[in-house]
Amino acid sequence: MTGIKLSDIITITFTLFAIIDVVGSIPAIISVKGNMKEFKPLNSTLFAGALMIVFLFLGNSILSFIGLDVNSFAIAGSIVIFIIGLEMILGINIFRTNPDAGKAGSLVPIAFPLLAGSGTLTSLISLRAVYSIYNILIAVVINLVLMYLVLRSVDWIERKVGKGGLETMKKFFGVVLLAIAVKIFRDNVIGHHSLNFTGGL
Repeated sequence: MTGIKLSDIITITFTLFAIIDVVGSIPAIISVKGNMKEFKPLNSTLFAGALMIVFLFLGNSILSFIGLDVNSFAIAGSIVIFIIGLEMILGINIFRTNPDAGKAGSLVPIAFPLLAGSGTLTSLISLRAVYSIYNILIAVVINLVLMYLVLRSVDWIERKVGKGGLETMKKFFGVVLLAIAVKIFRDNVIGHHSLNFTGGL
């Protein structure tokens, strides 16, 4: 879990892209953007990236401080990812807050909690329990670039894809998230049981 591996980078990149769901958030982003005097995609991207990287590095320290192990948190994170997947497929609203609530801005609520929200931050620790931190960092940077490009192109994307196309993509990513959640849950449960079994010998 220490080396840079292309297959892992691709998997993590796709996972984060599905969880962040910047494409599925375009309607909400457009709604918030319409109420703003000035929308700054770069500021939104940098703020979301800072939150993700800080939580990636300090997440384990926080867990140790409150007496939790990474495997347990990863399993909890997989449940969160599973729920997010259901949210996307069924069109229900669990983790996402109303983007129109409060004073709109490039940082809040677009960067947080719409993009780098509870699901994204929780998932980073779950992924760290399985993959190398270097691979995760590369995937985070790739997603930040994609996020910036999408934020700069929200109006163009809406015209080209249409509301029906956005809904279809959202449901597709929802199914992907369900599979990812099952994988993370399985890997951590099996790994945890193996450690307990070995320790009992």
